[in-house]
Amino acid sequence: MFKNVLVGVDGRANGRDAIALAARLADPEANLTLAHVYAGAPDPARALAPGLLKDERLASDELLERERAATGVSARPVSVIAPTPGRGLHERAEEQRADLLVVGSCERGVLGRAMLGDDTRSSLNGAPCAVAVACRGYAGQPDPIGTVGVGYDGSQESRAALTAARAIARRHGASLRAMQVVNLPTYAFTSVVPSPDGESVDALLAEANARLADLEGVEGRAAYGLVGEELAAFGDELDLLVVGSRSYGPWQRLVLGSTSNHLGRHARCSLLVLPRAPRRKAPDAHGRDR
Repeated sequence: MFKNVLVGVDGRANGRDAIALAARLADPEANLTLAHVYAGAPDPARALAPGLLKDERLASDELLERERAATGVSARPVSVIAPTPGRGLHERAEEQRADLLVVGSCERGVLGRAMLGDDTRSSLNGAPCAVAVACRGYAGQPDPIGTVGVGYDGSQESRAALTAARAIARRHGASLRAMQVVNLPTYAFTSVVPSPDGESVDALLAEANARLADLEGVEGRAAYGLVGEELAAFGDELDLLVVGSRSYGPWQRLVLGSTSNHLGRHARCSLLVLPRAPRRKAPDAHGRDR
């Protein structure tokens, strides 16, 4: 599915987690690139010591070679100069037209969680490709991807996420699960505008469960609550959670809305967020694009 994959590494365990996840998501014949971003903003030290930048580049190149050798992946190493890691990876993904960017969790993350740091999350917003976040400790998990989950609500973005989740599950022989989270609109909690007939929690759950039951080969269930919180908890059952980005923003751009932002902080498994895709025809009854 992913043929041009960029992986952010920094010489620490989270970078090796990202490499391990990228190896499982990339096509067997994919072009894999390991990128290390080192600081390059102008400062007086570089003006006074012209050789400093050269030494930093050499250290970056050596780090990449160590990581490539330690993980045993076949990949091209690339040193990137940028003010921040997030910005450097964003720009490199643009330059090489990557279709997937994989990063590791921040150092503050809980083991088994996927958590992006604030700088990386803000810099990746608007990325030109899908972004995957490896949960902490992923490199130490020898088991293949066994369970893939998807956040689904019938929207174009969720249908694209389901298509991607199907492809990943098929490749790994994994089971596929879907969750739709429903909640009442704001006016249902006020007395100003009455709730429409049938718009109760039970009715919404029944409608969502019926929609999920129509998805072929998918174990689906609906839940009531806050979307980000329920999907994050859903991750306890999964090896990988796939979601689509928000419906606004340019095509083929990853726009982190409230749900994907929350998951970037609290996901309980590795996370794959897909960019907005061009609008297509509605899917058939089995959730497949026509």
